[in-house]
Amino acid sequence: MRFTTRPELNGTFGMVASTHWLASAAGMAVLERGGNAFDAACAAGFALQVVEPHMNGPGGDLPLLLWDGSRVRVICGQGPSPAAATIDAYRERGYDLVPGIGPYAACVPGAFDAWCTLLRDFGTWELADVLAFAIGYARDGFPATPGIISAIARLDPAWDVSAAIWRARDGRLRNPMLADLYERVATVHGPTREARIDAARDRWYRGWVAEQLVAGFLAPEDLAAYRAVVEEPVSLRFRDWTVFKTGPWGQGPVLLQQLALLPDDLGPFLGIDHVHTVIEGAKLAFADRDAWYGDSAPVPLDLLLSAEYAAERRALIDDTASGELRPGGPSPRYPTVRAGAVGDAEPTRGDTCHLDVADRFGNLVSATPSGGWLQSSPAIDGLGFALGTRAQMFWLEEGLPSSLKPGVRPRTTLSPSMAVHDDGTVLAFGTPGGDQQDQWSLQFFLAHAAFGLNLQEAIDAPMFHTDHFPSSFHPREVALRAVTAEGRLPADTIAALRERGHAVDVTPDWSQGRLSAVSRAPDGLLRAAANPRGMQGYAVGR
Repeated sequence: MRFTTRPELNGTFGMVASTHWLASAAGMAVLERGGNAFDAACAAGFALQVVEPHMNGPGGDLPLLLWDGSRVRVICGQGPSPAAATIDAYRERGYDLVPGIGPYAACVPGAFDAWCTLLRDFGTWELADVLAFAIGYARDGFPATPGIISAIARLDPAWDVSAAIWRARDGRLRNPMLADLYERVATVHGPTREARIDAARDRWYRGWVAEQLVAGFLAPEDLAAYRAVVEEPVSLRFRDWTVFKTGPWGQGPVLLQQLALLPDDLGPFLGIDHVHTVIEGAKLAFADRDAWYGDSAPVPLDLLLSAEYAAERRALIDDTASGELRPGGPSPRYPTVRAGAVGDAEPTRGDTCHLDVADRFGNLVSATPSGGWLQSSPAIDGLGFALGTRAQMFWLEEGLPSSLKPGVRPRTTLSPSMAVHDDGTVLAFGTPGGDQQDQWSLQFFLAHAAFGLNLQEAIDAPMFHTDHFPSSFHPREVALRAVTAEGRLPADTIAALRERGHAVDVTPDWSQGRLSAVSRAPDGLLRAAANPRGMQGYAVGR
């Protein structure tokens, strides 16, 4: 299936692809003015906080992967749980699950420090200069897209500061409070660029911004102790590629486990063998995610990514849809799946952003910012943004690798990706989508790496996913055998899936996934593509 809604871009100067055209434009403007991919990613990332406030915000989280011309590294901007956030503390307040909205779902907001770490250690620009685009959009306004309007309509009527900020004027939104905040944060003095960035970080986590972030269990000490960290990625060989993901404090390695489970021959593209095998592999990999991944206990990643373990698990896949939750490994601890819970709150309604950047110097970035949604918590007066709700990904059940503990990271679904081909090609890609991120990203990567589609063809191809595992988001539902497929999936494949026992829900043709991607070939040729679904994602470059 080789259909594209728009061309795959190519050039030699620079490429930016993201989930919103204004963020892509900001990133490209930085490249045009001499900045590198890391500067451009910061500008695009801060812009996304303004123009997709229902998808991410300054109170949210950020994992990213970067390629500096020689190696892949991870910057983890996933803030930990507060020191006062214990299982007993939630249970004393009547909760069996961490709520999906409100201040008691907040972890330390890590996005700001992660962007600053990228800029300080790998970029070349001043913080004030990369923030200028976000400040301009916040002060001068930007289009009120249907998704934002829908999120605003769901705001709690008691959140008066939120209502005051998100009142559309002539079809445009503005956030002058956030513009003022970023101007004030970035107006700092110091002997070096690095010192000025660190001074801004201190204002955010140990100064006047931090004083206003205290809510729920979140205390000044939690904020003061926080630093984004640079880590080594996790990787797996797949054919002629090495694929890189974040560590198992997030769900990143689940994509690698899915790759390891695949047979050499998947059959025709989007045929029944291809789709059924991918779905059944996802069930097994996500069962391992829920049994083993997290920051609260050691994760046996060497075992889970070993060829021997993959062969053992692959043997469980047959021609029928499994109706079981089947984690592997020695004595797996699977969370208790419950129908309903004490203290249930309104289900989470939020999503995520993604951006990819490549420059003429050989650098690439893949970043997936999320959290701090305008609909997740009341906006903070004087700051203009809401706290995140990432703590909902912890289990209030003792003994799990993703159990709530003070000072540990929630097992986030945020999952940027990179892959390096044996010929030297570097590919950066990703998508919003919660639990679906590493399903849609896998399908994109297979379409490109295994079936030969170009980046735009791979993004435009029909998408599908399964919800055959507990959701990472409140209220943590599970839907056994469930498959969601775009209506463009071949009709005979949909019929065959149902014959094999899958509960297939056919959704509108362009409803699943918001992927973007950039790549750099060994000769310096850059490529980029972005998702047409929702009519917001765009790639730009030359």
